[in-house]
Amino acid sequence: QVEVVESGGGSVQAGGSLRLSCRFSGYRYNGYCMAWFRQVPGKERERVASIGSAFSTSTPDYTDSVKGRFTVSVDDNSNTLWMQMNNLKPEDTAVYFCAADPPYGPAWRWGCRTDDYNYWGQGTQVTVSS
Repeated sequence: QVEVVESGGGSVQAGGSLRLSCRFSGYRYNGYCMAWFRQVPGKERERVASIGSAFSTSTPDYTDSVKGRFTVSVDDNSNTLWMQMNNLKPEDTAVYFCAADPPYGPAWRWGCRTDDYNYWGQGTQVTVSS
């Protein structure tokens, strides 16, 4: 059984930084798709960034609004997904969710660029004030 624990959210002023982490305990698969999503009340969930263990997905994919500001990485030894968020803007305010999917799962078939993941974190609030 995979247990997902997120941490790192909080409140910052515009221009500040936060680092989110997400640990997938009990993840025994040899490979992954992992991603960060965010959601604002009344809006659809948005995939912020994704990364995979396959060669074709090893380069992170970012939504345009965070390119150059957010960086994702994975610690394979601890099955931990990170996202460093710099130069935060008020429009980055949202609940952020992490997700993972094993090899040949639904996300894997879409090159990790989907919201069809098996394992989800509980969400962490990020608030950026102007």
